Amino acid sequence: MINLTYRYKLEPTKAQSQTMSDWLETSRKVWNYALGERKDWYKSRSCRIDACSIKSEYVIPADTQRPTFVSQAKALTEAKQTNPDLKAVQAAVLQQVLKRLERAFTSMWERGFGFPRFKSLDSFGR
Repeated sequence: MINLTYRYKLEPTKAQSQTMSDWLETSRKVWNYALGERKDWYKSRSCRIDACSIKSEYVIPADTQRPTFVSQAKALTEAKQTNPDLKAVQAAVLQQVLKRLERAFTSMWERGFGFPRFKSLDSFGR
């Protein structure tokens, strides 16, 4: 049996290229914001109750739930109502960013990978 494959080269116009760059930048911002939320939540629970300094520690109410894919996707839907940059990108694209972040955290806990990192302009999808 012979498999026949085709390879296509994507040659976007300048406008399409700019749109894709804007989508990547918005995806990077969503990743960094969602990671920041999770990191702040973990830092607020990392010290002993008798050893925490109110001035130098993150203080998040004790009844605040841990940020998860579901809660962050719901917050993303609400944020799309007010933020025009988020409206420009399809919802599935931004949800995939949150799924990748959730997978990174799962890999950290289950497989011993390091803590996910914030993305710079050069490191996200280029």
